[in-house]
Amino acid sequence: MQDFISGHACRVWPGGACIAKRATRCFHCGCKLSFTMGIGSAMPVGATGSTVPRRQLGRYLRDLRNQARLTVRKAAKELEWSEAKIWRIETGQTSLRSLDVEAMCRIYGAPTDLTDALMALAKETKARGWWHSYGDVIPEDFDVYIGLEEAASELSWYESELVPGLFQTEDYARAIIQASRTDDDDAEEIERRVHVRAARQTLITRTTAPPTLNVVLNEAILRRPVGSRKIMARQLERLVEMSQLPNVCLRVMPFGAGLHHGIMSGPFVVLRFPLNGDGKPSEPPTVYVDGFTGALYLDKEHEVGRYTAVFTNIWDASLDKQASERLMASAVREMEQ
Repeated sequence: MQDFISGHACRVWPGGACIAKRATRCFHCGCKLSFTMGIGSAMPVGATGSTVPRRQLGRYLRDLRNQARLTVRKAAKELEWSEAKIWRIETGQTSLRSLDVEAMCRIYGAPTDLTDALMALAKETKARGWWHSYGDVIPEDFDVYIGLEEAASELSWYESELVPGLFQTEDYARAIIQASRTDDDDAEEIERRVHVRAARQTLITRTTAPPTLNVVLNEAILRRPVGSRKIMARQLERLVEMSQLPNVCLRVMPFGAGLHHGIMSGPFVVLRFPLNGDGKPSEPPTVYVDGFTGALYLDKEHEVGRYTAVFTNIWDASLDKQASERLMASAVREMEQ
């Protein structure tokens, strides 16, 4: 990844980074580029799998298509692809072959040096993260989220019903997975799902750039026994332990707070990413909203801004760190009775 990120500040595409392999001019504003390899390597190498390069490549190709004044329908017709395929490429939902990128660049009129750079980036879209070995038990498209989670430098998280996966004990996770199992899920598959959640949690304490987590939990999460009261007591103890970590700030939204923005928004996560050498985010901030039938990934500025404002309201209405820890400790004692 770091081979492709440039510190160039584009006049036409603010916030965007130019890829650096062999391109000599920014394809947005035409500036001659002076590349510094290695910028943007704040992300742990290999940790993001293919998620980040897929999203970056998709943004470049979308921008090229717009510059060529081609609609998705027109581009799909020229390439003899479906519109859905173009959409999945541009939103980073799928990996790409170099030959496919070459075809797109040809249709979009991209210069040779830029085409070569994007074809090289396409190879990065096939990178495999640790979670790919669990591909048979990870829900469709959730691998995209795991890659973003691994790459993030900060997560602002509101959860209303269940303990977030990053904080779950194995027994708590197992109880949830068993409750949502289908007839096709056997014991081995359930355990593999539990292992995925446990493996995700290593990012909180990793030695290289662990993310900052600002998390608000609805008080209902503390009061609802999952699995059994004993399992729930251990889970609440885990929450207290996690709140002691230097990169974790865990708060509780008490029932007494009354109406707050989280009631309307539901659970969500705002992910922010490390800065490049030019001080701009290596990836645009992204909001993840998990739904029963699918997930949303929102990265438009007004969408991120709205969720950021909602999280600020939730954060301000919640108990502070010390009061939250006291409430969690009290909930542990109640569960043990």
